[in-house]
Amino acid sequence: MVSSDFPQALPAAMDRTRRLFLLAGTSLVLPALGGCVSRLAGAPSWQARLSGDTVALLGEVHDNPEHHRLRAAALRHACQAGWRPAIVMEQFDLDRQPDLDRGRRDRPGDAAFLIASASPSQSGWHWPYYEPLVALALRFDLPLFASNLPRAQATRIVREGYEAVLGRSRTQELGLAAEIEPRWRVAQESEIEAGHCGLLPAALLQPMARAQFARDAVMAQVLRNNSANGAVLLAGNGHVRRDIGVPQWLAAMPLERQLVVGFVEVGDPIVEGQFDAVVVTARAERKDPCNELRR
Repeated sequence: MVSSDFPQALPAAMDRTRRLFLLAGTSLVLPALGGCVSRLAGAPSWQARLSGDTVALLGEVHDNPEHHRLRAAALRHACQAGWRPAIVMEQFDLDRQPDLDRGRRDRPGDAAFLIASASPSQSGWHWPYYEPLVALALRFDLPLFASNLPRAQATRIVREGYEAVLGRSRTQELGLAAEIEPRWRVAQESEIEAGHCGLLPAALLQPMARAQFARDAVMAQVLRNNSANGAVLLAGNGHVRRDIGVPQWLAAMPLERQLVVGFVEVGDPIVEGQFDAVVVTARAERKDPCNELRR
């Protein structure tokens, strides 16, 4: 299921549940897809790659606190060992980067203040999950970047297309002017349909996939531009998936620099090719989001 923003015209109940959706991944801790299933004991092999100029895309199910805890622990260990990557976050919109920078200058080391400075009160994110990750970036003086397309722009892209919102030059710069390969496009549309419990009108699938492509292309650009000393993208599993997410927009970056880790829940299917490694945890307690949408 896909974690994506909904057009503002869709019912409010859908917006309340939008952060619960996972673009389904894989299943316990796999050192790499196709490897043997193992339990989380010590440092999995993927953690050893958190160094140098590695660009690590670490997924999440947004409302699963264990995913956030495990990612923070892995990054803390890597930083204690000397890694100093840029931290790129889906949770902050691109237009809030000046607020991030200002909050950091005004009250260095204060993660709560920085979040309050750079996130609207109705952002939809459960910030207590992310505050330890922001605090870690401040503690180790890591560059911190916003990377999400603002919701208003994403909504307009659904309705009006790329050039009407981004302009021709920016559309071309992001790679959005090129035609999306049909298999990739169909897969993205299918995930959006599944992520919305089959309740979206068919006519909305292609426009919503268009917005998802734009969000992923923007995240990829922020990663590319800030990856000289390594970088970490913290985003939903749907954004980090190799087959349809941000990695598709990193074609010019050597594969050996990239590390894609899915953080999923017990019962999610294993699909080869989505992630390089998979961490599986217990399912978070939540109401059935499809029931919420049906209301």
